[in-house]
Amino acid sequence: MENTATISNPQTVEINQKASLLKALGPGVMMASAAVGGSHLVSSTQAGAIYGWQLALLILLVNLFKYPFFRAGVQYTVGTGQSLVQGYHQMGIGYLWLFNVLNFVSAFVNIAALLMFSASLMGYFLPISLSIPVISGGILVVCLFILMAGHFKALSTLSKVIMAVLVITTLLAVMIAASKGAVAPAEYQSPSAWTMAAFGFIVIMMGWMPAPIEISCFNSLWLKSQSKEQKVTARSALFDFNVGYIGTAILAIVFLALGALVLNGSGEELKTSGIGFSHQLVSMYTASIGEWSRYLIAVIAFFCIFGSTITCIDGYSRVLTESTLLLRSKTEDSHPQVAKSTLNVWMVIVSLLAFAVILFFTSSLMSMMHFAMILAFMTTPIFAILNYRLVTKTSLPDDLKFAGKLKALSWVGFIYLFGFLAAFIWWSWFM
Repeated sequence: MENTATISNPQTVEINQKASLLKALGPGVMMASAAVGGSHLVSSTQAGAIYGWQLALLILLVNLFKYPFFRAGVQYTVGTGQSLVQGYHQMGIGYLWLFNVLNFVSAFVNIAALLMFSASLMGYFLPISLSIPVISGGILVVCLFILMAGHFKALSTLSKVIMAVLVITTLLAVMIAASKGAVAPAEYQSPSAWTMAAFGFIVIMMGWMPAPIEISCFNSLWLKSQSKEQKVTARSALFDFNVGYIGTAILAIVFLALGALVLNGSGEELKTSGIGFSHQLVSMYTASIGEWSRYLIAVIAFFCIFGSTITCIDGYSRVLTESTLLLRSKTEDSHPQVAKSTLNVWMVIVSLLAFAVILFFTSSLMSMMHFAMILAFMTTPIFAILNYRLVTKTSLPDDLKFAGKLKALSWVGFIYLFGFLAAFIWWSWFM
């Protein structure tokens, strides 16, 4: 019998490589799911509705200047096999405590804001009228059940489905709206976004654009979890991250376009209450796609915010668990049962605190979200410094080193972050 040599077909190899990259999609898409909630559905849409296209470039620049600090988590985790939280611990116990305190406060404030927005959207299509706290409590129970039942894999799959449906629906709405033309009359002029009166709104928008920067730690832990289930390479991890991150930046502009085309100059007053705005958001889609889609859009928008809520509960709890174990000189690998029980405890704690916030701020959804966004804006420079110091001080493989253009972009990012923070402090306390 003759020996037959197997010759690799270059086309087959290329197809297999692309399939592997698609299979690697997970943490980056989950990060995008966590990001799209408040910053896109709320801030980007409002930016378009109030100021038209004026803030489009600023939105892209915000995403660009924060890019290296989010990417640092991927490079550090792939290069060392450790999470960002472990890296903070190695930098010094003080850094870990600083991160832990900021992360803990951000956790229940951000989750509360997302829960309230989820509840306001769900109330839109429920057949019976229920209060925001009751709906929020029900959503919270469902989130905890899904997470405690297991499941990085289920969470990853859910995020991909939600993101795919949302992207398709939003693009369809924008294309139809664009084909009809903007509703604003030809002589209409949007208020200027470049005045001190608009500065507060710009800060709110930038806080969660594309997401609170501590989500880089979520991505780091999700990546670490993914590596236990499948092979993760530098190429696949960065591909996954870039798909998620660049996708959120593009989607932010798409939501801005929807606001600019459907609401800007329409004469319709932008609602300031949470329930009013969530209903207005649904109406924007139906104005483009058609009345038949009203409840379908409400369900899709709800699942978008629900996806952000559940990924944030999981992400914040994972980070707090990792911090707790490190402060007790333990690791997840050496104490898996302790890690699992600690994760469940933290999910319950942040959920209960978030629900307590909802009980006190039921009628102030938009104010709550604005506070969460301002908090994220003010803490962003601190998280950026931590990530930059960690990834530049660590010995990483050549293809994962933080050098050249990334370093230059980081310094421009620092100028932007600290410059706007200084301007915000001056505007808040001295104006």
